[in-house]
Amino acid sequence: MAATGEIAAIAADGGDPRFPPEYQGPIPPSNRLLHDPKVSFYEYTYYAKLTRQEEEDSFRTNPPTVGLMQVLFPTKSAGGVTPINVNGSNGSGSDDKGISEKKVGEPRQTIEISEAEWTNASRAVRTASGSACFYLITTDILGPFGVGFSMGCLGWGPGIGLFTVFGLLAGYSGWLLWNVFLGVDSYQFPAKNYGDLAFRAWGRPLRHIVNFLQGLQLLISVGVIVISNGQALSQISKFRLCYAVCCLIWAIAGFVIGQVRTLQKFGILANAAVFLNLLIMFITMGVFAHSPPNYPISVLGSAGGVVNPDTITPSNATGVNVYANFTQPPIIHYNGMPSKDLTVGIFGLMQGVYAYAGAQLFVEFMAELRRPRDFLKAMWGAQFFIYSCYMIYGCYTYFWQGQYSYQISYQGVSPYSWQTVGNVLAVISGLIAAALYGNIGIKVIYNNLLMEWFHAPPLITKRGKILWSVIVPIYWIIAFILAASIPDFFGLTGVTAAVCFVQFTYTFPPLIALGYRIQKHALQEGEGFDPATGVVTLHDHGIRRLIRGFFADKWYYNVLHVLYVIGALSVSGLGAYSSITQLISAFEIPQLNAFSCTSPLNLG
Repeated sequence: MAATGEIAAIAADGGDPRFPPEYQGPIPPSNRLLHDPKVSFYEYTYYAKLTRQEEEDSFRTNPPTVGLMQVLFPTKSAGGVTPINVNGSNGSGSDDKGISEKKVGEPRQTIEISEAEWTNASRAVRTASGSACFYLITTDILGPFGVGFSMGCLGWGPGIGLFTVFGLLAGYSGWLLWNVFLGVDSYQFPAKNYGDLAFRAWGRPLRHIVNFLQGLQLLISVGVIVISNGQALSQISKFRLCYAVCCLIWAIAGFVIGQVRTLQKFGILANAAVFLNLLIMFITMGVFAHSPPNYPISVLGSAGGVVNPDTITPSNATGVNVYANFTQPPIIHYNGMPSKDLTVGIFGLMQGVYAYAGAQLFVEFMAELRRPRDFLKAMWGAQFFIYSCYMIYGCYTYFWQGQYSYQISYQGVSPYSWQTVGNVLAVISGLIAAALYGNIGIKVIYNNLLMEWFHAPPLITKRGKILWSVIVPIYWIIAFILAASIPDFFGLTGVTAAVCFVQFTYTFPPLIALGYRIQKHALQEGEGFDPATGVVTLHDHGIRRLIRGFFADKWYYNVLHVLYVIGALSVSGLGAYSSITQLISAFEIPQLNAFSCTSPLNLG
């Protein structure tokens, strides 16, 4: 006999307590609680199919015309997805506020919010284009300035090989997230962030884990960029400006740029950031070929400092300043692993993983695309572009600087004038990237904490916009304090990469895809969601259903995903161990942090 879901049980009991007693029938999407556990996986997929079909019909009817200039310089959209009629209007509704000041997910709102208003609220935020998404991805991931350092820790062969493998896997993970997103996202039940995919594939526990790690990762990422920009500014000022002030300036700048709420507007900034990063690469490549490395700061974060400090220690040094008269060891390259200590190679690899960490924001990018199917082209184009930049720039840096390759390559050039040029350009692009991280980080907190627990108004409302403007400076201050408290900058990035970045790029995508495939293929004849009654009919539950879903329809993909998850967790564990080992060593020596006026780059 067919068993029914919880929705059917509610209907059988005479209706949901969120509705007036006289109400009978299925609960419409507009009256669901946020992340309602009573919404079945099959209800999500039902509405997702309707949304994808509508998108395809709209695309065939009005195909976009995109020229070269639109690709290079994507402009702000005229609006979101075309709204549907409300009471015979053009979509704006009879109520000027529409959904604006109404509490989403609150009880007894059947009369307050119509289905048209609800879906139009979801459509309104889908404003980004595919080309804007390309620049958002490259802005988020494009960080080639540490690849030379990673190559110095790994050697030519392992470095090129691992970066290639991890790049391909990052692209595959992006494809997995895209596939799941298309299967569960809809105008009725929009998937707004990474945690939403985890929730719909595996339920509440994984969602809470994902949201916590994503919030922590983005917070640390903002703080790391604030600190790196502070170091750049201190180097520009020749250390005459208090280091704490140098960092605080960028935190305050984040108060302003963080007020941008939509990713479409960030697309305009993002393409500028990509061109700035490319300009930094071209400039530093020219300087590398015509000047020696920045020997003094090599002790602070070069590959040789991690692999073997003797390879960067000057000999015949005299006087108080050991760099006044010295013989510097020659540049060294390694074909294989330069150290027998596995933690050294893993530490270098974590810096590379940090560079491929953009998958954490892929769902947020897709959630604001007018046509989510366009994400795949933008993602693969961005991945190929990023990988090419990594390989060319990383190998070039390692060739010219060898074991002196500094973790932030543009600070590793010796002429002060070119240091300044690189630092000025980098702080601008870095601030844009930090604002992007902050934007998504605040949305994760807003959607999953403030709206769900404290019933905050939607961000498209006036009250929501005011609340956003208040949260932004608080978020940036916390990020600054957190990063400033940890003196070892490179150890912090390594731990963050191992604990958070590896999960979002390599662990969670196959895990979420596994849950999605199991539930999708466990469906039998006569099962599914009935929109007329709101009933979800299932013939069985529990382990039997999981096993059937696992071995149905190309079960070997599920086995592959299980192995993928195990491998990613292994890399994460090794990375965390090696990075924490580096942090422990750093804390044994008195270190400078961002609460001091003395810059850690000032060796004089």
